[in-house]
Amino acid sequence: MGSFSMPRTDFPIRGLFFINRDMLPETKDSGMTNDERKSLKTVNRGRTFFWLPILDCYVLREFMIPFSVLAFTFTLLFLIGDVFNDISDFLEHKSTFFLAAKYFILKMPGNIRFVLPISVLLSCMYCIANLGRTREITAMRASGLSMLRCGGAIYIAALCVTFINFWFNEQLVPDCDMDAKVLIKSLGRENYEKRMYSMLQYRSSDKTRDWLFTNFDKSGLQKSVILKQYKNDENGRRYIAWDLQAEEAEYTPSGWVFRGVKRTPYSEILHVPGAEQHIKELKFTTDQIPETVENIGNAIRPPDELSSLAIWRILKDNPNMVDSLRNVYQTILYYRLAFPWVCFLCVFLGLPLAAKNERAGIFLSIVTAVGAIVVFQMMTEIFLVLGKQGYVPPFIGGVGPTLAFLFYSYFFVIRKST
Repeated sequence: MGSFSMPRTDFPIRGLFFINRDMLPETKDSGMTNDERKSLKTVNRGRTFFWLPILDCYVLREFMIPFSVLAFTFTLLFLIGDVFNDISDFLEHKSTFFLAAKYFILKMPGNIRFVLPISVLLSCMYCIANLGRTREITAMRASGLSMLRCGGAIYIAALCVTFINFWFNEQLVPDCDMDAKVLIKSLGRENYEKRMYSMLQYRSSDKTRDWLFTNFDKSGLQKSVILKQYKNDENGRRYIAWDLQAEEAEYTPSGWVFRGVKRTPYSEILHVPGAEQHIKELKFTTDQIPETVENIGNAIRPPDELSSLAIWRILKDNPNMVDSLRNVYQTILYYRLAFPWVCFLCVFLGLPLAAKNERAGIFLSIVTAVGAIVVFQMMTEIFLVLGKQGYVPPFIGGVGPTLAFLFYSYFFVIRKST
């Protein structure tokens, strides 16, 4: 009778070799060397979450290659779309190539923040599917690594992308969008940026003051300023309490200082103007007039184009802001803080989906993941509108879709796959 031999069950993969525990000696007194004993202890250690440099660097490389390609491709597609939409304006005004290139470069940060989440999702799924196709995931699992640990390098990379996306949203996107808007509107209009701040009107957040600046200066002294103060009567109707015209106005840390003032009080009963008062210098504290130069300068920018820090300062400096305006600012603030984390959550969705459908095919996983992203984007836009209009609390309007995405990723994907 021929000898019977057990098949080998070790898994050699592209430079990685996992030892089957059944092939190791069971006793310590079998003449093993120190290196063999050390290997035995390492294998018997079970699942680990410690740093595994060879494995983690290998998985990170397999993830970064498709991520770089996808991020570049999607950014290029957005750039082509911007070129088709706006190139006619530059051709019409015979602008230089460098001016057009500057405009499209300024538009890129706003596109990249939407490119990063979908790039992370698809590259994660491609990486896991490719490792599953070559049975490398099977080898990792057989060596005692959990699926979560196998994708540890991908989670760390996605967390870094999340911080990069947050930096884009706060530092680059608001200023770049504003500069791009000014640049394209300046075509054929000389000194557009200066005229943008001329005859600037501003209404305070509590709707009790109206400002008019002949030429608003973001850096300091204001010239020819008109300010009107309003009050509400017993029936809730607004009437003017007084107005003033100042030759100069300056904001200081202690409040506003008006010089060369003509102040006109109004009767609280008849609402008619009284005698005009001439005042050399008139001061208001920050409690009386909480508006700052920064708040007024941001008035010409939609809330969507402000950074989270600017929105937070507006909310902090205006405690009496009307609810309708406060809902808008708070909803956008919560959305700004929650949206970048989608990059990290995409890995929680993509990795289990790719591993779960390894045998059924990666196409089903991609369709499911992309469908989830599309639904998430639709929910985001809907909840933003509901939050701004006050139909739902601002926190739900800004963070609700992200929490729903996290709930779906955990309960319907991660738990089922495990």
